Amino acid sequence: MSTRDVPEQIGDLPKIGRPATSALLLLGVTTLADVAPMRRQDLLALHGVGPKAVRILGEALAAAGLDFAAERQE
Repeated sequence: MSTRDVPEQIGDLPKIGRPATSALLLLGVTTLADVAPMRRQDLLALHGVGPKAVRILGEALAAAGLDFAAERQE
């Protein structure tokens, strides 16, 4: 799938760039609730997902009262 064919934004996810959006779509991730169980380092390991995309996702999660898996206080 070419990144030109990927929507700029999906679900309630913030705009993180088409390569990062494409990587999440390939995993079936389309919402912040889908991102919350993931760890930052797992996202960074995805082709097309860089530190800026992870930072933007982290800010969106925080605004929604969520956090990445490894950062949650159990």
